[in-house]
Amino acid sequence: MPDPTDPLVRTPRPSVQPRLARRPRARLAGALLLAGAAGVAGVALAVRTGVASDHQDTPEVELSPRKDMNDVFVFPGSAPGRIVLAMTVASPTTPAQAKTRGFGTRTLYQFKVDNTGDAREDVVLQVTFDGTGPDQTVTVRGPAAPIYKGPVSKLVRTGPMMQGPTNTVLGSAAGMQLFAGVRDDPFFIDLEQFFRILPDRRPSTGPLSQIPETPSATAFRGPNPPFAGGTPVDFLRGINGLAIVIELPASMLTRPGNGRIGVWATTSEPSAT
Repeated sequence: MPDPTDPLVRTPRPSVQPRLARRPRARLAGALLLAGAAGVAGVALAVRTGVASDHQDTPEVELSPRKDMNDVFVFPGSAPGRIVLAMTVASPTTPAQAKTRGFGTRTLYQFKVDNTGDAREDVVLQVTFDGTGPDQTVTVRGPAAPIYKGPVSKLVRTGPMMQGPTNTVLGSAAGMQLFAGVRDDPFFIDLEQFFRILPDRRPSTGPLSQIPETPSATAFRGPNPPFAGGTPVDFLRGINGLAIVIELPASMLTRPGNGRIGVWATTSEPSAT
């Protein structure tokens, strides 16, 4: 089994760049743009694409929840000049599952940051895990320049590194801080009704897989048009996911004189030889 800390991991498609690193397995979760003025305290958000969420959108990721990218968030940090990057995976995780669920030990979780405006990553933060269940060890590499740009990745060997237990706040309030572990899923959706509207998107396992194959609803439940009537249902209430949250000085991601960045996240895993 390939080691996720191996600096050279092969792509899952041998016909395409056969000896490079990792290819994303879950699709791009989202991109957010940040605008911040150099020399001005704080970070101003200018969101251009931040309206989507992504849960179990294919059978592959449904059956591989630790690779299933759900949401990506970027927002100002706890003090002026600081920024928070967050991603969630593995939702829905029930409270019972949360007691034993951990991140993928063969999965590379990455934040990618464009600070030149060309929609290509200039800085990456790479997150890997060892161990099983809720008592894993998390390692963050970066922020650092990526070795490769685009769909293939290789673990960086330069720049900051942080390591410690999951479900614990690591680092310092003045530098980089990290939390990786179980958190409530913040997304609101009437998932059952969604699958009744678009039944071709229903899961392949579980109770929701029993929804009819043909559409049986045309709108979400709610009291006023355009809703279908009835009471709104938050299907994900009480449901968890696994979150990776990093707070750090915005200057570690931006270029001097330019506080504007684009942020997205990926999950990937090593391929077979």
